[in-house]
Amino acid sequence: MLRYTLMRLGIFVACLVVVWGLVYSGLAPSGLGDSNGLWVVLLALLISAPISLVVLRKERDRASEGIVRRVERAKANLDANRNQEDAADDTARAQGQTQGQTS
Repeated sequence: MLRYTLMRLGIFVACLVVVWGLVYSGLAPSGLGDSNGLWVVLLALLISAPISLVVLRKERDRASEGIVRRVERAKANLDANRNQEDAADDTARAQGQTQGQTS
C-alpha cells in the first residue's frame, strides 16, 4: 500500500512540476488574482488522477489484494475470539447450573 501511495504521489509531483512550468512560461492560463498557486495544484490533481488510474492499475490491484487479506485475517481473529468467549461463557453457565443443582 505504501508503494502505491508513493507512486501516486510521484505522479502528482511530476504533474505539478509540469503544470507549474507551463503556467509560469505562459503556455497555460494562470489563475485569477492571487489564486495562481491553488490553480496549479488543482490542475495538477486533475491531470494526475487519470494518469494514475491507467498507469498504476496493477499496483492498485496488488494493494487492494493486500487490504482484502488483512481484513479477512482480522475477521478470522474476531471469529476466533468470539468462539473462545462463547465457549468460556458456556462453560461458566454449565458450572453454575451444576453448582445450583448440588446446593
